[in-house]
Parts: sequence; structure tokens; C-alpha cells
Amino acid sequence: RRQSRWQWQQKKSPPLKGKAKKKKTTAKKFVLDCTHPVEDGIMDAANFESFLRDRIKVNGKTKNLGQQVLIETLKSKVVITCEIPFSKRYLKYLTKKYLKKNNLRDWLRVVASSKDNYELRYFQINND
Repeated sequence: RRQSRWQWQQKKSPPLKGKAKKKKTTAKKFVLDCTHPVEDGIMDAANFESFLRDRIKVNGKTKNLGQQVLIETLKSKVVITCEIPFSKRYLKYLTKKYLKKNNLRDWLRVVASSKDNYELRYFQINND
């Protein structure tokens, strides 16, 4: 026999007993590789790092990195280490915003080179 809507809603699963298990958050490490533009002198990695420090939002607020998000520059690479849930896509968005601000968006693009790495590459222009 088919159940009415009211009877179906009454049969809910019982609440879970005991304490909910919290997942341990491991630190995620993202790398933005700016090697090509830095070697060519059209971009400064330290300037890009300061841009990220000013723009990354934690809990809806900028300049609120604290100990949860660490940003450092290693030669021409910017390394972001975070202990909170953090989107790799958000880093791509901010990188593209930086490129647009510095009028580099026409020459550079942001490409994922591996699971947690982004690389800035030049557009391939074929003149036939």
C-alpha cells in the first residue's frame, strides 16, 4: 500500500548518538609558479605576494590571515600553505585579477600544472 505524504514524513531516521567525529584538517600547500614572467622582468613575485596578502579573505574578511594561511615567496614561486578549507580556484581567480590590474592578462594565462600547482604561461600565438 502506498504511503501518504504525512506518513512518509513521519518516518525519519533516528538521530545519531554519541559525539560527532571531527576530521583533522591537514595543511594544504598551493604553489603559484611565476618563473617565466619573473625571468623576463615583466612581473615581480614579491609584489604578487603582497597583493595576495591584501586580497585573500578568511572568514569573509581581507587581511585576516593569521596563522591559518601562510604566504611566502621562494625565488619566483609563491607558496600558500593553509590549515583551513581553501579553494585552489580562488587562487586562480585572484591571480587573474592581479594580471588584469597590471595589464598582463593579454600575454599571460594561468594553467594548472598539477593537482595543487598553478603556472603562469605565455599565450601561444601562431602566425601563419
